[in-house]
Amino acid sequence: MDRDVVALVGFLAMFGLMALRVPIGIAMGIAGVGGFALLSGAKPALNLLANVPLSVLTDYNLSVIPMFILMGAFASHSGMSTELFTAGRAWLGHRRGGLALASVAACGGFSAINGSSVATAATMTQVALPEMRRAGYSPGFSAGLIAAGGTLGIMIPPSVIMVLYGIMTETDITKLFAAGVIPGLMAIGFYSAVVAIVARLRPQAMPRGERVGWGERFASLRALWAVLLLFMFVLGGIYGGLFTVQEAAGVGAIGTLLIGLMRRRLRWPQVRAALIGALRVSSAIMMIVVGAYLFGYFLTITQFTQNAVDFLVHLPVGPYGVLALVMIGYLILGAVMDELAMILLTVPIVFPAMMQLGFDPIWFGVIVVMAVTFGMICPPVGMNVFVISSIARDVPLGAIYKGTMPFIAVDVLRLFILCAFPALSLWLPGFVE
Repeated sequence: MDRDVVALVGFLAMFGLMALRVPIGIAMGIAGVGGFALLSGAKPALNLLANVPLSVLTDYNLSVIPMFILMGAFASHSGMSTELFTAGRAWLGHRRGGLALASVAACGGFSAINGSSVATAATMTQVALPEMRRAGYSPGFSAGLIAAGGTLGIMIPPSVIMVLYGIMTETDITKLFAAGVIPGLMAIGFYSAVVAIVARLRPQAMPRGERVGWGERFASLRALWAVLLLFMFVLGGIYGGLFTVQEAAGVGAIGTLLIGLMRRRLRWPQVRAALIGALRVSSAIMMIVVGAYLFGYFLTITQFTQNAVDFLVHLPVGPYGVLALVMIGYLILGAVMDELAMILLTVPIVFPAMMQLGFDPIWFGVIVVMAVTFGMICPPVGMNVFVISSIARDVPLGAIYKGTMPFIAVDVLRLFILCAFPALSLWLPGFVE
């Protein structure tokens, strides 16, 4: 059978299984092993199935993923997200739209100690959404704001998605983290601008809150020392040469646990819940990684990857035309896949083509991460939207999607700006040795 036909059948089988609600990692694994067996025989396919999970799960480089997730779980259960929002509310809550601005700031701050978009969205939904609703904010817009704010978790370092991109492409992860800082700050600024515009156009959707005294404001800042300490210790250790990214993840997880115990915010029930939650998320991620590797081996023997690279490189539209087509492809995939699966499935195909076309690997990493964030909040999937809907069950799913639309619009604008001015992403990495 023609290998291109087999590759097409493999993709159709994978998307068909996903349409039947088979978990993404398992769908990729079944399609990959089945296609490999069709071309190479059952015995090589079974050997692949036996060896790939073991090699992936024992890869030292990938150990950074569960450690950063555990760090975020300890931070969430020790109340750091609540402290961030409380500080934002104290300083901004008396303004029109102040609680929304506080939510954006809290999402950005929590993202700095948590590398997961879904975890950021879920945590802030429990912390910020009830406060905004009690203050009379529009439920749909408030939930949409938190869904968009959650995407900061995979742009602001430490970012699990950037770690995976760096491992897959052999790009310096410390430089990728530095490259994500300015785009992440741009996102916070753009989201805040959306809040300000909506507050001016629809003041009834964002009532003013109660003004608090200066004493309470400064008291709220004193509670943020743990967040600042963790952020500076982990990233400062990486850029100061004290430890590698993998070591930083482990040190960050242990440091977060010790701070929580010292402040008496983490008791055994909270520690247990954090460990179980981190295990569940890490297991789901590693299942997707294993499935993507299995499907990747299948695509390799079909020579689909090589053919796709040649096709992209020789398109008569120029480098930026190819880049535009790739970005459109990510927007389409974002409607049916989560960001992790998109990265694992597409980067081995598009990265070699982008390098042949002369693009910088660090800049392209930022662009890819930005592109996959659209899938976290765009219909019909929007993982962040579904997570928020599962927590705030009385907020209609359609209302949340409607609330995300202004933030999707400014995300598209931010993507255009970063494509037009690569220096915005590459300036800080230039200082990293």
